[in-house]
Amino acid sequence: MILSERRWKRRTGGLLVPVLVLGIGLAAAAQQTQTALVMPPVPLLPMQFGGWQLQGAAVTGTDAAQGDTARASALHEFGLTRYATGTYKSAKSATTLEVKAYEFVDATGATAAFTYFRTPQQRDLAAGQKLGSNAAVSGDAAVFTSGASLVVATSQGGHPQLATELKPLEVALPKIGGSRGAAPLLPGLVPAQGLEAGSVRYALGPVSYQAEGGVLPPEILGWDKSAEVVTAHVSGGGVLTLLLYPTPQIAGDRGRAIEAAINAQRARYGVVKLRREGPMLVLGTGSFSPTLERQLVESVHLPVQLTWDKKMPLEFHAEVRKTYSLLTSIAVFCGVGALAAILLGLFLGFGRAWVRVLMGKPAATEPEFLRIDLRGGAAPLHAEGTGPEPQS
Repeated sequence: MILSERRWKRRTGGLLVPVLVLGIGLAAAAQQTQTALVMPPVPLLPMQFGGWQLQGAAVTGTDAAQGDTARASALHEFGLTRYATGTYKSAKSATTLEVKAYEFVDATGATAAFTYFRTPQQRDLAAGQKLGSNAAVSGDAAVFTSGASLVVATSQGGHPQLATELKPLEVALPKIGGSRGAAPLLPGLVPAQGLEAGSVRYALGPVSYQAEGGVLPPEILGWDKSAEVVTAHVSGGGVLTLLLYPTPQIAGDRGRAIEAAINAQRARYGVVKLRREGPMLVLGTGSFSPTLERQLVESVHLPVQLTWDKKMPLEFHAEVRKTYSLLTSIAVFCGVGALAAILLGLFLGFGRAWVRVLMGKPAATEPEFLRIDLRGGAAPLHAEGTGPEPQS
């Protein structure tokens, strides 16, 4: 059946408004709905690396108390974000490998955790070997860092090439960049002269500092002010302590507190030398010779960094804007003053000429003045241009 044009418009016209309203509503709902794509974090431990296969599933978590109860306080100081524990079995032999991986906020926390987990029996890798940023290996155990991650691996049954076997694992660990991946400055400032191997300890809080054999009272070091402390043992019984603070003012204040604590128990610290360089404090204590102590303390210096692309502080920009505003105001004032002087001169000049014209005088004449005739004759004085000229 063919509908007439009027009936078709009547039927479709009733549906047009609801359809438009529904379309507008769907469009508005589509604009309000935003789809966010969230990528899951990269697993700390891979399913396999090299010739090692993960047995079962790795145990993961974010609570340090569950991951390592004995070291929970220290891990919290280092900035632990997550951990993973797994057992790997070699495809070539019956050897198993227990692996614990910890991820921290940045490489600073990972470096501090490395010095905390490292045992005195573990030694640095031989020349030519490379395993992450920091690595120490003993016969059946290894600890190393890669970016913001720390790995502690223990071989059941021993493995002579443990460092080589762990290189594929280091490659599979999550990577970071930027400032988070930058290595901390302080541990690299320790001089190598007379240093005992594996004795450098890097602490970010009182728990790790005291556990790593710090010689100073931890409560006076200002941990709430982002203190960083390195403790290193020197052959002969000496201890070298480096402390870094955000500003020289904080370093000076903590230096006075350390000096007061040492003076209160002077016999406990042996030969003491304290020096401050900007935001860093260098302290030598113990039983080594005063000459060696002075050489070590005075050999530690903060590196000087000169950059040209660094943005100037906000205070500098504020002073530049103030100076520019002042000079601009002075220039505008001088320009307005000069223009006003010109306009005033023109007004007075033309006004005087106009007044002379109104009085019937020439607009431009020389000013009138009196003249005295000193030639000896008694002649009356006349204004210039009004009387007869004297005859010679």
